[in-house]
Amino acid sequence: MKASDVKAMTQDELTDELGKLKKEQFNLRFQRATGQLENTARVRQVRRDIARIKTISRHKAGEAKA
Repeated sequence: MKASDVKAMTQDELTDELGKLKKEQFNLRFQRATGQLENTARVRQVRRDIARIKTISRHKAGEAKA
């Protein structure tokens, strides 16, 4: 997911996407623990996407208050 894609989302869409990524991260952790994880790079991608969404969401919330 690119930062430009995330910036184009509304606050509700960001919240929904964050929820999806959190669920995926949870599932990936279980797959890793049980030895079923095939794409190990996906763990890093999901973690970074979560951080990207949180950062842009916080930035948008700050603009809304100002």
